[in-house]
Amino acid sequence: MTKVKAWISAFRLRTLPLALSSIIMGGFLAAYYDAFNWIIFLLASLTTLFLQVLSNLANDYGDTVNGADHEERKGPARMVQSGLIALKSMRHAIVLFSILSFITGLALIVIAFGSANALLSLLFILLGIAAIAAAMKYTMGNNPYGYNGLGDFYVLLFFGLVGVAGSFYLYMHEIRWEVLLPASSVGFLSAGVLNLNNMRDEQSDKMANKNTLVVKKGINWAKKYHYSLVVGALLLSFVFVLFGELTAYKLLFLLSLPLFIRHLIVVNKAKESKAFDPELKKLALSTLIYVILFGVGLILG
Repeated sequence: MTKVKAWISAFRLRTLPLALSSIIMGGFLAAYYDAFNWIIFLLASLTTLFLQVLSNLANDYGDTVNGADHEERKGPARMVQSGLIALKSMRHAIVLFSILSFITGLALIVIAFGSANALLSLLFILLGIAAIAAAMKYTMGNNPYGYNGLGDFYVLLFFGLVGVAGSFYLYMHEIRWEVLLPASSVGFLSAGVLNLNNMRDEQSDKMANKNTLVVKKGINWAKKYHYSLVVGALLLSFVFVLFGELTAYKLLFLLSLPLFIRHLIVVNKAKESKAFDPELKKLALSTLIYVILFGVGLILG
């Protein structure tokens, strides 16, 4: 594998559609309330992509240093553990993407709030720093939260509430509590992708003392938890559309239902850890399709 291919693999491009889902949902909601702005959308998307790549690089680095990436692991090969990227080079890349995400995030805040809202700008700068820290702290450092079963909470927080409701606030300069419903939907589905990852890696995580919820509770509990995340996401979406005038267009997101039903059937039948791996990409893409259908339905409705 060439150096370029190794870095592309480390970026884990298949995770990017899921990261963008929260920004796209926030943009659609802003358009629904007549507040959409293309510059804010593009800067928010770019910042999110940088943060996701940062998280992926930090995960590659941290899991190698902490021993979670080893020969028994079932998922895709990690670049530091396999020796294709040096630890020093990965550290430099982590610093680079931290800087890039901070710069684009700062530009986003300036465009969204200008100079008239210094307090809000400061609040969102701190939120951005927290997002950078969360991306790195998942598997890096002396006490990474991903090793203590807290990964699901942070995914729900940053992919759902912060990603959707936070980006919505950048357009509106106000929060509407009902927006927390679709925000939670995206957060639930994002947590579902993490749960799939952790079900796949249960045995190797046990060996590395990476105490995810799956390691703590077991596969049977994790499957039931997974069903509740997917079903809960769809139910919250339905509750949101009931707050306004219910039209057929606003139920457009239900066209994604067969994708989720198929997915849950596969998860239910899965007996071996490797069976979960293909579902990560499929659930991420299903989430993006759901978000687009949901958003288009709002605009048309």
